[in-house]
Amino acid sequence: MEAARMKAKRRLPRPEDINAALARKKGPVSKFVARHYRHFNAAALLDAARGYEAHLQAGGKMLVTLAGAMSTAELGLSLAEMIRRDKVHAVVCTGANLEEDIFNLVAHDSYERVPRYRELTAKDEQALLARHMNRVTDTCIPEMEAMRRIEGLVLAEWIKADRAGERYFPYEFLYKLIRGGKLKKLHQIDPRNSWLLAACEKNLPVIVPGWEDSTLGNMYASHVIRGAVKNVHTVRTGIEHMTMLAAWYTRTAKTLRNGEGSIGFFQIAGGIAGDFPICVVPMLHQDLGRTNVPLWGYFCQISDSTTSYGSYSGAVPNEKITWGKLGAKTPKFIIESDATIVAPLIFAWVLGE
Repeated sequence: MEAARMKAKRRLPRPEDINAALARKKGPVSKFVARHYRHFNAAALLDAARGYEAHLQAGGKMLVTLAGAMSTAELGLSLAEMIRRDKVHAVVCTGANLEEDIFNLVAHDSYERVPRYRELTAKDEQALLARHMNRVTDTCIPEMEAMRRIEGLVLAEWIKADRAGERYFPYEFLYKLIRGGKLKKLHQIDPRNSWLLAACEKNLPVIVPGWEDSTLGNMYASHVIRGAVKNVHTVRTGIEHMTMLAAWYTRTAKTLRNGEGSIGFFQIAGGIAGDFPICVVPMLHQDLGRTNVPLWGYFCQISDSTTSYGSYSGAVPNEKITWGKLGAKTPKFIIESDATIVAPLIFAWVLGE
């Protein structure tokens, strides 16, 4: 009897065989992942990618959050195609990620990479400042070619809206620049590699909690102080972003196929970009009484933040159950690694590359 059990067990497909079969109709990147990513964080990456794909196939939608410096890391190379192929349906990001995608679009040729950035002295850093080169790890963003160039263009939109008594979200002002053709002659990368251009084409909502904590946010504040913009609320921020997200979540949940699908949450890094939007579900349930709205139906976080006392970014997903954000049966994945390595591979699997 024991021998029969062992024989039956041997007949069960091995995980690597299942993954190889799933990758058979995909491209070389997915085949590579299926063959080599078998254990530890590598296996978690593949599990999360399969879960993302299954979530969409079940009729679900996906919200992606961006923290860190993903735009300066040029995540748009893969994220833009995810958006174009309807694999992403809303974005929540920091103000830095919103603006830095556009900065890279118009000033890429003036960026400088510092591969030995760990060896820089305080004097070296001061020399970069003197050249108006703002360092993000190994990459320097040129102030004049990127930040000031976009400031001049978007300031005209801020003033125009202010004088007309109109108010818009931060991403809507950048959509105005894109749709008005004001950036076309400035492109220094293939526009297909800009995730914000792809989002604009799809008219995706881009929720930006804490937009004030960004370069353009600081610039906006300075123009309010100077009096160029009279109404500080011309750019909509704060609580209005949460009400916008609540409306999107409620509306999207109603459109899901026969109530079978749900809305997924794919979180890159931690911070406000992740913490802010995941709270929309308990708010809808507990504060608005909309108990018919489904919980998040998929959760994945890519982060190298470790679990420690009071750490939210490093908390295991199950902690979110106690706050009414995720359910006991919600597929949950956490990949403790560098998002610049992990996210493009997950996107490649979902895209079949």
